[in-house]
Amino acid sequence: MTVWCGVASWGVVGPYFFENRGRVTTVTGALYRRMVEAYLLPELERRHVPTSSVWFQQDGAKPHTAASTLAQLQRAFPGMVLSKGGSVTWPPRSPDLSLPDSFLWGLLKAQVYRTRVRSLALLKRRIRAAVRHIPLRTLRDAAAVLPLRARACIRLRGGYPETVLHR
Repeated sequence: MTVWCGVASWGVVGPYFFENRGRVTTVTGALYRRMVEAYLLPELERRHVPTSSVWFQQDGAKPHTAASTLAQLQRAFPGMVLSKGGSVTWPPRSPDLSLPDSFLWGLLKAQVYRTRVRSLALLKRRIRAAVRHIPLRTLRDAAAVLPLRARACIRLRGGYPETVLHR
């Protein structure tokens, strides 16, 4: 199962589970663009978050960096796409500088897999519950660490900033 979440100091957008007719599927550029159009943008609007204030960061996965996907993201987040081929070129493998990778996925895995997960439905329920219960203060602290991690990464010339984990 592939799950997507957007993470910011003000909250988590998601989880969004990639499915096709109710079945787990491989993420394609078309499915990713559909998620952006049908889920992400309406969710930001529902939360009264203007896309002009959102820096959209993603990794270098092919569905994320297809020309049609990048064009859609540039329309939605003009000048604010951090991505391979985006407004701001971003190293495609920089998990130490991404909130989902450096913070969210580890937290969710620790909570979701405390006990054995016996079904896909249970897994999805646990992920949704874990996301709902992340304190806003925790999100703010995680976001506040990113500039420190970025500066450490620059100082280390691209090295992993192991010591900059918590504020």
